[in-house]
Amino acid sequence: MRILTILFSVVLANITFAQRYDYVQQGEFGFTAGAAHYFGDLNTRAAINRPKPAVGAFFRKQFGNYVGLRIGAHFAQLGYSDVYSKNEYQKTRNLSFNSNIWEVALQGDFNFFKFVPGDPDYLFTPYVTIGAGVFTYDPYAYLGGKKEFLRPLGTEGQAIGYQGRRQYNTMAFCFPLGAGVKYNITEKMNLSFEISQRFTTTDYLDDVSTTYIGANRFGLLPNGDPTTARLLQDRSYELDANNILGVEGRQRGWSKQKDQYIFAEIGISFNISSYRCPGAN
Repeated sequence: MRILTILFSVVLANITFAQRYDYVQQGEFGFTAGAAHYFGDLNTRAAINRPKPAVGAFFRKQFGNYVGLRIGAHFAQLGYSDVYSKNEYQKTRNLSFNSNIWEVALQGDFNFFKFVPGDPDYLFTPYVTIGAGVFTYDPYAYLGGKKEFLRPLGTEGQAIGYQGRRQYNTMAFCFPLGAGVKYNITEKMNLSFEISQRFTTTDYLDDVSTTYIGANRFGLLPNGDPTTARLLQDRSYELDANNILGVEGRQRGWSKQKDQYIFAEIGISFNISSYRCPGAN
């Protein structure tokens, strides 16, 4: 009898607790996986035809049911080639690149609807996100099957200070802007889908920005062979040795528009919660 009395008291206490206190989502942490895509001098038409993998992790602090502040980290791969272009000049240019991206960003998330995990009336909301972050990149290409990092080569004359050009930094700022939807599966777990554009402060994500400086400025090796920089600054010769694009001063890229990239991801997150009196602020 004493055991039954104790069990009854525990159940009654839990019911009373649930009646007197409201569930509060303090925040959440989670993981994302999806695809990344690049837009820039090699993909001027914003085609989405060469996605590459992206993964991330984040922590979000909630300030009520509508506003959250998120800090997140991403790893992604980006890349593109002129062979995918519909523009004949770009096809003849024949440039390509790949790069790994490491990103850390701080973002504000704003729900359209009230979102309360565990409450059947408030399990779903679309949201928008905006923020700022930093990322690292280091473009590379393949020459004869060998991986060659492009920045040290100075493919637009940075290594020799041509017309005052300097080596670009492998770190830049990014500004995420996106939208998503979030659904509460259980009181402790959420599922989300988000698309977020990254506007950046660099035009060298693809190692292409301004004009050719001419093959003769890269010189030759002691044995008379062209240097790696000379071979990678202008690859039009690979298609037609009689139709070389890399003449000094000819357009190689478009420096007035910065490069961008985008994430499309599915995420799973786990709620950090507490309880409070309904009348508390």
